[in-house]
Amino acid sequence: MRLVLASASPRRLDLLARIGVVPDEVAPAEIDETPLKGERPADYARRMAAAKAVAVARPGALVLAADTVVAAGRRILPKAEEEETAAAALALLSGRRHRVLSALTLVDVTGQARHRLSISIVAFKRLSAEEIAAYLASGEWHGKAGGYAIQGRAEALVRTISGSHSGIVGLPLFETRALLRAAGYPFG
Repeated sequence: MRLVLASASPRRLDLLARIGVVPDEVAPAEIDETPLKGERPADYARRMAAAKAVAVARPGALVLAADTVVAAGRRILPKAEEEETAAAALALLSGRRHRVLSALTLVDVTGQARHRLSISIVAFKRLSAEEIAAYLASGEWHGKAGGYAIQGRAEALVRTISGSHSGIVGLPLFETRALLRAAGYPFG
């Protein structure tokens, strides 16, 4: 049974390896990731995961797609491509709780799509200007939703998490394994 991962994320590959899964193909989806006006974070995450899976669908293969969104209230925080974006996100998240939503879509060999959504709550400590500057200097924020990577230096800035650590990283393993098992993926 062939498995296609619709993502170029090295973190998702590493997470899959933790549960003994190595995709047969990695095929990043090229889709428009612009949120719709008024779109809620959970709806956006689900829509992105589903669109990625459809974009790389292969006949007779399982296609796994995921999307991770950092949300402050109803606001979807962007992937930080510029330092200013990351700084603004960290300032917004400082001293407060936010949600990390990781949506999954698995298209099975018959073309049927199955979906799961993992929601985690992350609470940052109150961040000083020096802490934000040091984190920005690390460069770890680049390309990360909400301007941080919990699996790196930012983990020391987190007071608490409730939910899936792997989901916050970008692929909730409990839900991923359940989807793959339901589709008949052979675990060794």
